[in-house]
Amino acid sequence: MGGDEEPGLRTDEEIARYTVGEVRPHDAAVTLHEYDPAWPARFEREAERIRGALGEAARTIEHVGSTSVPGLAAKPIIDIVVAVADSADEAAYGPALEGAGYRLTIREPDWHEHRMFEDPATHVHVFTVGDAEVGRMVAFRDRLRRVDEDRERYAAAKRTLAARRWRHVQHYADAKSGVIEEILARA
Repeated sequence: MGGDEEPGLRTDEEIARYTVGEVRPHDAAVTLHEYDPAWPARFEREAERIRGALGEAARTIEHVGSTSVPGLAAKPIIDIVVAVADSADEAAYGPALEGAGYRLTIREPDWHEHRMFEDPATHVHVFTVGDAEVGRMVAFRDRLRRVDEDRERYAAAKRTLAARRWRHVQHYADAKSGVIEEILARA
């Protein structure tokens, strides 16, 4: 069983510290869907929604995560990275994202000042312009789009890990870190 007893996975206390609102354990396997060619269009709709809410405050809006890689199985959630002037300044963008229907769910001031807003089908990851994590996310996406062997290696790791039972979906994400780092080292 996956869980916070395994090295490299966040503890329940860490997850609770960064979660805005109630922590809801997953306690199940992760369901992956085969690639859906409609995912890019879903991203475009969400990007327009974000642009409409933030205007020029959204300096970068990129489709990242597995739904951004043609042919890759994924959880059917569109991951979007948004760069703003200062992600720590939630008052400058948070109310606008909430007004557009997203809810703040993650606040990680000690990890790149990351904030995550979501709705049931979208995760919006907010960072400061120029933050290295934005570049890493885009570089990883681009590598998987270009290099079949890396995409297949990542897909195999995802399928193996997704079949396990995870206390929190974050544990599944944490468990993928090793293969992500290997691929990024070649990017």
